[in-house]
Amino acid sequence: MAKRRKNRFFHLDAAAGRLHVHRFSMSFPRSRAARMAIGVLFIIGGCLGFLPVLGFWMVPVGLVILSHDNPMVRRFRRRSEVAIMRRLKQAK
Repeated sequence: MAKRRKNRFFHLDAAAGRLHVHRFSMSFPRSRAARMAIGVLFIIGGCLGFLPVLGFWMVPVGLVILSHDNPMVRRFRRRSEVAIMRRLKQAK
């Protein structure tokens, strides 16, 4: 099994069925349809982030969940992650 990088903020552990976001961890369903539905709902909820209960934090979590099953979303998420990490390294 590949070693997990320490600087990863989002990590989807398919073998254990868990989504790791920074220090937090949550389980996700094994069904592809349920994962897709949850990912889309997270993104929609994130777009409504100005409401009190929902938040903009839901968009990246939804993208991570969708990227497990959709290669196009996976490429977008990886490119975004690389760009963000480059900016963070330049800011130091």
